[in-house]
Amino acid sequence: MATTTAAEIRARRKAEYNAFLAVCPSHKMLERISGKWVMLLLSALGSGPDCTGGPRPMRYSELSRLLAGVSQKMLTQTLRALERDGLVTRTVTPTVPVTVSYEITELGLSLHQMMRGLKVWAEAHTDEVAANQAAYDTATGCPLSG
Repeated sequence: MATTTAAEIRARRKAEYNAFLAVCPSHKMLERISGKWVMLLLSALGSGPDCTGGPRPMRYSELSRLLAGVSQKMLTQTLRALERDGLVTRTVTPTVPVTVSYEITELGLSLHQMMRGLKVWAEAHTDEVAANQAAYDTATGCPLSG
């Protein structure tokens, strides 16, 4: 009987991931990364404030100004979660006052590519979706909140 190594067991389990099952780790990962603030933070860190440059470190205050509408609490929670997941690194520079910057990691960049595509799609199709919603609401007489 052949011995199975820990790496082989991990590879087999990974191949068996099924995000449609609530107990699957990938299901939980999708839940964690699907929020708008995650997408917008990864987009900002991955392509700069004008979304045309490359990845660069950004300070908390710069991210806060760039992400209109994000609360201080939500920005802090999202950055901590991204750091915990290994998608962002946090660097503290001992200056007066202390300088803290955030930078996207290689793992974060791999996700950034898809997130940026979602952002671009949303920007390009917002008017079309709004028109479809208005037509639906008119036809059914029942506007949905959202």
